[in-house]
Amino acid sequence: MIIEAQNLTKYYGKTVGIKGLNLEVEEKDIFGFIGPNGSGKSTTIRILMGLMSSSSGSAKIFGKDIRKYKEEILSNIGYIPSEVMFYKGMKVSEVLSLSEKLYKKISTAKTSDLCERFQLDPSKKVEKLSLGNRKKVSIICALQHNPKLYIFDEPTSGLDPLIQNEFFKILKERVSEGATVFLSSHILSEIQMHCNKAGIIREGTVIACDSVEKLSKTKAKRVNITGINNIEMKGIVDVKTDKNNISFLYNGDMSYLLLKLQGLKIKDLTITEPSLDEIFMHFYSKDGENNDYI
Repeated sequence: MIIEAQNLTKYYGKTVGIKGLNLEVEEKDIFGFIGPNGSGKSTTIRILMGLMSSSSGSAKIFGKDIRKYKEEILSNIGYIPSEVMFYKGMKVSEVLSLSEKLYKKISTAKTSDLCERFQLDPSKKVEKLSLGNRKKVSIICALQHNPKLYIFDEPTSGLDPLIQNEFFKILKERVSEGATVFLSSHILSEIQMHCNKAGIIREGTVIACDSVEKLSKTKAKRVNITGINNIEMKGIVDVKTDKNNISFLYNGDMSYLLLKLQGLKIKDLTITEPSLDEIFMHFYSKDGENNDYI
């Protein structure tokens, strides 16, 4: 197991950052950590990186306790924080050179190739860079020493779509070489497209953790009906209506649904799979608290 967190809890005074959090990430996973702002993603990542201590519980990277073997572990991690800051007055090339020296793995050719792939000018001063270009610098710093594990906190914020595609292309290349990726995001389409496994965090606790394929599969269906705007039946949630339409998620027997629709003035009917966004929002609803994937 590359990452293993058991019953991690972190208090900020009386406020709970994370509580009883359990997490496992296996070798060569591209693991997506999903949750809105304030759900505990960054707190979890900072504990995994040894940047803060948990109030209780344990966190292991490469099978070793992060608190006891921090220096050894971090030498094999590429990290991108959610907010990128650099020393003023430095050129991009100087920042990248400093990062190489810190990791004691200098590879000018590899760094130059990464700058080219991310369309980054190393002669520019860092304080003159846009948010997207500053994020590129942090990505290259995380990639250039070719670590075994990548831990990224909202890595694609500020990147344009073409650079995002190149970023995930490089990650998949690294995974094919044996690396593991753990990244947080609130962009569900990003997780669904690029990750093989995912964990959903709510109020500091992981409430679902499985392959993206299994998380995306559900018994529920999205039902859209034109011609009516009201229906009373069991097993429906997330009801949306307007003047002559109704849409809802249905988790029940399909013959029962069809029976309830008989005799109604229906002009059109579509039944589809729900999106990952809808599944995610279900986990964040009160109704979804004790149910399986919808």
